[in-house]
Amino acid sequence: MGADTYLKTIEDTIKNGRFKDNWDSLSGFEAPSWYEKAKFGIFIHWGVYSVPAFKSEWYPRNMYIQDSEEYKHHLAVYGEHKDFGYKDFIPMFKAEKFNADEWAALFRQAGAKYIMPVAEHHDGFQMYKSGISPFNAYEMGPKRDLIGEMKEAFEKQDMTFCVSSHRAEHWFFLSHGKEFDSDIKEPLVRGDFYWPSMPEPDHHDLYGSPPNQTYLEDWLIRCCELVDQYQPKVFYFDWWIQTEAFKPYLKKFAAYYYNRAMEWGEEVAINYKHDAFHFGTAVPDIERGQFAELKPYFWQTDTAVAKNSWCYTPNNDYKTSNEIIRDLVDIVSKNGSLLLNVGPKADGSIPDEDKQILLEIGQWLKVNGEAVYDSTFWRIFGEGPTEIEEGQFTDGKSKVFTSEDIRFTVKGGTLYATLLVYPENGVVAIKALKEKSIHFQGIIEEINVLGFDEKPAWERTEEALIIQTRHVQSSAPVVFSIKIN
Repeated sequence: MGADTYLKTIEDTIKNGRFKDNWDSLSGFEAPSWYEKAKFGIFIHWGVYSVPAFKSEWYPRNMYIQDSEEYKHHLAVYGEHKDFGYKDFIPMFKAEKFNADEWAALFRQAGAKYIMPVAEHHDGFQMYKSGISPFNAYEMGPKRDLIGEMKEAFEKQDMTFCVSSHRAEHWFFLSHGKEFDSDIKEPLVRGDFYWPSMPEPDHHDLYGSPPNQTYLEDWLIRCCELVDQYQPKVFYFDWWIQTEAFKPYLKKFAAYYYNRAMEWGEEVAINYKHDAFHFGTAVPDIERGQFAELKPYFWQTDTAVAKNSWCYTPNNDYKTSNEIIRDLVDIVSKNGSLLLNVGPKADGSIPDEDKQILLEIGQWLKVNGEAVYDSTFWRIFGEGPTEIEEGQFTDGKSKVFTSEDIRFTVKGGTLYATLLVYPENGVVAIKALKEKSIHFQGIIEEINVLGFDEKPAWERTEEALIIQTRHVQSSAPVVFSIKIN
């Protein structure tokens, strides 16, 4: 389908659908019930940048910045940029060990309910069969529809399929290659891998050179093509779409996507950052961070198993599974969901470190998942002395929780209290459940500790609900299920 025809299809769908391309109409969006219940998903950063696997997925940009570590590495390993540029990694991206069914089995074992591969990163290489540009995984590199294979495998395992697009930043992502003798040269035309490589914004100017109509229409069509071909249930956007030039096109995309979902009879959502979307028209996402307090609206954190990179590198600085589990519990208690990223190798295999972390999370969720899945927030999210630093990019430092840090969720007639760090002496004090508490004045009928045979002793005092165990020991969070009346 040509660009003009696709744009007309988009306009016709908006014209004839319930959702129009304005914020008033899009405010009719409601977060999907399946999404609010899922709580835990897997993000996947995998692409041509996984071939050099140096520093991070921003290698394609940084390799063209003179005197950067990536630039020096590229010269030392691959030679002059005019002779071997980023495009020359594409034939090396073969995905020869990629097996979507194996990935699906692993992610299911990890306890994930939804999976979100990056369909196109800033580098502009499409991981799927596309009619827009030949620079896609079906025509080059692996010569396979990688996104299509993932969708089929994940849905067979009853996991919800989603996609992410980071295309917006491609406007400037490779622009530094024009500053010296590299393989990025004018003329660059629509459909070229390096097109358009325009001047990059600095930290004080989000715009740089605002995207032109041709680029914005191309961006819109790429997004709608993903919707039409793969029917994702969540569509995630990275940053830079919040800039003014994108606003009319964001509204068109949202209206198109929501209307198409109504045709399918499905509940879908869009993830956004930085107020790119009007509040209430999509689901807000916090990159590598979280909220300090409970929110009345559903939200998501996206973070990675590694602190330093979203993609695979041999030197990734990994978090521990217990760190991630504690963050998951904290996020869910505040009405959020955790999207956890892994970075496969270029050959399609998932690193052993990523696997181990996922399996350990899955083992914990197998025992304690009833406090997470299908749960909702309580009157307060929790208690304890440890303060969560709010905002983006705050997950670089490990949080030091104590045995007084407790998080609450509720499902039906059960209140769950999760001890982020279990006390060595087995004595737990939950202040929010004390006698005559302003938060809870009901009747506690029974208390159990998930995953342990021991029946805990307990009593309510004027200071706290005191729970005593003798044999419970765990380096991971411990969950009490409290039957209430």
